[in-house]
Order: sequence, then C-alpha cells, then structure tokens
Amino acid sequence: MVNFALLGAFIPTFLFVSVTPGMCMTLAMTLGMSQGVRRTFWMMWGEMLGVALVAILAVCGVAAMMLQFPEVFQGFKVVGAAYLSYIGVQMWRAKGKLALPKADQTAQLMPRRTLFNQGFITAVSNPKGWAFHMALLPPFIDSQLTFWPQLLVLVAIILLLEFLSMLAYASGGKALGAFFQQQNKVQWLNRIAASLMFAVALWMLLG
Repeated sequence: MVNFALLGAFIPTFLFVSVTPGMCMTLAMTLGMSQGVRRTFWMMWGEMLGVALVAILAVCGVAAMMLQFPEVFQGFKVVGAAYLSYIGVQMWRAKGKLALPKADQTAQLMPRRTLFNQGFITAVSNPKGWAFHMALLPPFIDSQLTFWPQLLVLVAIILLLEFLSMLAYASGGKALGAFFQQQNKVQWLNRIAASLMFAVALWMLLG
C-alpha cells in the first residue's frame, strides 16, 4: 500500500515543516494564551480540515489552476487578515472575547464555530501552502503502487504532525499566559497576543 523507504524520508521532512513557526502555529499559541488548550482544539480541527483539503487538491492538480488566478485567494486572505486585525485591536485594548481576564474576572470564550472557521480559513488562504504541497507531496508517492491509499496515508501523517505541533504551541501559549497572570502582567500578555495576531494578519496578506 505504501513505500516504506519513501515514508521514512517523508516523516522527518514534514515533521520539520510542521514544527517551523508559521501562521497556524502562531495562531495556536495565541489562542492557547487566551482560550486555553482545550478550546484551541476547535481551531486545530478547522486547520487540519483545511490542510487535508489543500494537500489532496494540490496533489490532484487544482493548485496549478488556482495559483494562476490569485484573486481566488484574495477574498480569504483579506477577510481572514481583517478579522485577525480586529481581534488584535481588541486584545491590545484589553477588550472583547479574546482579551485575557484578570484574576477576579471570568474568561470570555470565543464560539467554537468561530475558532473552527478561523483555523480553516488560515489553512486554505495561503497560496504558498498550495504550492508547497503540490511540489513536495508527489515525490513521496510511488507510481508503482495504488495512488489513493498512499495519498491518504501521507495526509493522515501530515495531520498527525500538524496536530502535535499545534498542541505544543498552544500548550506553550497557555504556560506563558499562566506565568503572566501570576505576575499580574495580564495587560502585557494581552499586548503580546495582540502583536502575534497582527503578525499573522500581515503574514496572511503578504503570503
């Protein structure tokens, strides 16, 4: 069903790609700070669905057409970047659903659907992600074996590595949030998280 020699090279390659800081990892860390790891799972599910869709369609050649028409991505990029910027402004001003609460306040949590949608939009709105999967995935598919079982195994591995990487980033964000709250530096943490949101929004627009 799969070529284990190719699989042995595929896993470390995509592990390195997954753990490298990017839009989704930065978003996972930021939400880990403000929403906690368990709530961030909803963003992760959306991101993994987006990654799976991008990987499958990219290998099937859809990316070639979409990269010729970058305006297809523009709507996703502008909407996603604008939303993240809006969240960032709220956090900087210590207001809104993503603002971290002080010790005597109750956290305001984002709706699960919003978290899921943000993860999905972030994953599918990056043209570099499409080009990357289109260029990197096909070499790991053995032409002598059945195509779809191989692709599904590779996508499953990608999703597992993505999930573990985002979990690590979200956990780090939660630990950082707890440290700042213990030091009564909640406003600082809000501004750090806001700056990360702005960075992801800019990344999305320039990507």
